[in-house]
Amino acid sequence: MKLIKCLKHAFGMVLHSRLRSWLTILGIVIGVASVIAIMSIGSGMQENMNEHLGGLGGDIITLSAGFSRGTRMFGPPGENSMGSGATEEDPVLERTDTQTLRGIPDIEAFDTQISGTVKVSYLGKSGSVRLTGVDQKVWSRITTSEIKEGRMLDSADQNVIVIGSNIAESYFDKPIGLNQMITIEENVFRVVGILDDSSTSIYMPIQMAYQVLDDKENGVYDSIIIKIKNEDELEAVMEKIKQRLMIVRHVTEKTKDFSLSSSKQMQETRAEMMSSMNSFLIAIAAVSLIVGAVGVANTMFTSVLEKTKEIGIMKAIGARNKDILSIFLLNSALIGLVGGLLGIIFGTFLSGTLPALMGEVGMIRGGTLVTAKSVIIALLVSVSIGIIAGFIPAYQASRLKPVDALRYE
Repeated sequence: MKLIKCLKHAFGMVLHSRLRSWLTILGIVIGVASVIAIMSIGSGMQENMNEHLGGLGGDIITLSAGFSRGTRMFGPPGENSMGSGATEEDPVLERTDTQTLRGIPDIEAFDTQISGTVKVSYLGKSGSVRLTGVDQKVWSRITTSEIKEGRMLDSADQNVIVIGSNIAESYFDKPIGLNQMITIEENVFRVVGILDDSSTSIYMPIQMAYQVLDDKENGVYDSIIIKIKNEDELEAVMEKIKQRLMIVRHVTEKTKDFSLSSSKQMQETRAEMMSSMNSFLIAIAAVSLIVGAVGVANTMFTSVLEKTKEIGIMKAIGARNKDILSIFLLNSALIGLVGGLLGIIFGTFLSGTLPALMGEVGMIRGGTLVTAKSVIIALLVSVSIGIIAGFIPAYQASRLKPVDALRYE
């Protein structure tokens, strides 16, 4: 029997039992849609993480005060931890630390920074945003942010700022343009640059930031951003910095009061965590696919019972075992294919509405992303489930003896 004729018989079986077939297909649709939606969340999270961390540069190291010896969520315990309450006294970064960094030849430059939340006013409207004071002499050489309009901070700058694209375009009722004046904690500053990003951050010379942020002590830093000369020697340079700072700060591994982190390490550890979480969520969604497979098997067994006499007739007029097997396998494959296609459509729609339904909070803050890979995998899985679930009843149908099948009532 030709394949096209087997396909026609299989299609006729689906149409003959419409209600049962569509109920079975519904189980596949739910499973595939769940997998697509969850995979889109994982892809969106990965894309968002790459956008935020991938652009930070593999040659950038962040030195922060404080060290936690507990297990962190985003990496191994110990190094790179940011717990401030783990040490007996609140540690700080001072000029002695910057002098230590100047003595390390592998470091190209470093930027001392302080940060805090400030009140910003523009044309009678106010809001709270994140302010970062930077060393304007080196900030433009270290930061990976790019300028959209205007320029970066210069070594001679005083009462000027660079702002994020979001605060410039949509934070206030009217957009903020270059050379516009905005008030920060009752101090007036002129905008000289707008970053090509989506942040509401403000950057200003660190000496001016000390005046705006009352709780910051001059000469004490929240963090130091370090740019190394050779990205390939990141681990070795981090170890060298750690050893030098431990000597200068008179601490040991047990009493260490500072943390070193790099965007490369953060990206690797978070990628591992997100991959594990995504696999776990997909495994949960796969349960509904298993339920759908049970439905396919049940439908196929019922179809074999209903078509027993027809199987006997087809065998009596010359149909071979492999023809009967092909008809029933194609029937189950069609159910899986239709369920997979509808599931992909519904899952794509669901993934597009998830950010709106959940307010773009939590783990889908970065949005969702349906990839071609996830669509192909979902379609192959749904068809495979249909074939696998329908194999046993199809095999049983192909092994029926014509005489017994014709006698079946």
